[in-house]
Amino acid sequence: MGMHRHRLKAIAPYYGSAPRRREALRRLCPVVGSWPDKDFTTGAAATLENELTTAGVVHDLKVYPGTKHAFFNDQIANYDAAAAADSWQRVLAFFAEHVRGDGART
Repeated sequence: MGMHRHRLKAIAPYYGSAPRRREALRRLCPVVGSWPDKDFTTGAAATLENELTTAGVVHDLKVYPGTKHAFFNDQIANYDAAAAADSWQRVLAFFAEHVRGDGART
């Protein structure tokens, strides 16, 4: 995951894992993440929710019920159009606020 120190303004992991070294989470930039409900990576969403909240890192994390790994990939059977569309709109809105914003946030 990305570091905050004036390099990345926000990150958008899909099906991502949580860093093993939890102290690394305190240095993260804002995070908008999306996970499938039925996947080995799903547990990372709850871990990140707790850790990012505790660290005061701005975040928007969501698990999409009934979806499987690679739900965003429209070239395979696991594609879920509704989850893909919703997750992409969340990414765009989050980036509009944290990447293209007025620069007041760091």
